[in-house]
Amino acid sequence: MPTQTLSGKSALVTGGAHRIGREIALALARAGADVTITYRASRLDATQTSKDIADLGRRAQAVECDVRSEASVRQAIAATAAFHGRLDLLVNNAAIFESAPLDGISLDQWDAVFETNARGPFLMAREALAHLRASKGRIVNIGSLGGIHAWAGHAHYCASKAALHMLTQAMAKSFAPEVSVNCVAPGWIEMDESKAAEASRFAARTPMQRNGTGKDVAEAVLYFAAGSGFVTGQTLVVDGGLGL
Repeated sequence: MPTQTLSGKSALVTGGAHRIGREIALALARAGADVTITYRASRLDATQTSKDIADLGRRAQAVECDVRSEASVRQAIAATAAFHGRLDLLVNNAAIFESAPLDGISLDQWDAVFETNARGPFLMAREALAHLRASKGRIVNIGSLGGIHAWAGHAHYCASKAALHMLTQAMAKSFAPEVSVNCVAPGWIEMDESKAAEASRFAARTPMQRNGTGKDVAEAVLYFAAGSGFVTGQTLVVDGGLGL
């Protein structure tokens, strides 16, 4: 995308302190957006990411938020709107990824994943909607290839991401015509050096012969954030062809 396509816009990225969320936040800042990130436990990482955004010449803040909590979400949206004076883009990135055999998943494990991965984006979008309608803004949800292809060792994660993909479509219909809503669904993204052996196996199975990066995901988010507002209700898979 051309640089500074989001000049004058403001964005909120949940779970933006590190990993993919950080890459998204920095990409939005490079495109000209002022950025608020939320974090739950990663205060130090959030502080550093906010500083890095500010170093790009953009206004930035980090807000503590538990996306599972209605009260916490309301406070985060209010803080974002007060800081920026508007809200143009919501990126629902905060998520839990967990491995467990399906017959061994406890009710607490199941609920914890759904509370963050499905209820969180619902709460964030609902509370941000008035601001987004006023700015004719956009929502980008971060789904997963696992929401399209079943992974036996991640059933609760896959089910929660499939729910988010469907929620994306429901939001797109419900929030139109003022707000467009889309989803980016990454495949294997290399972010953890401790999983090098597993990463190599996935790269070998991927037609593009490599795994994805945070930058790959961020560029897909930029497409929905700065491209045509006529595109809505879509899920863009960023997996190098792994799911084919």
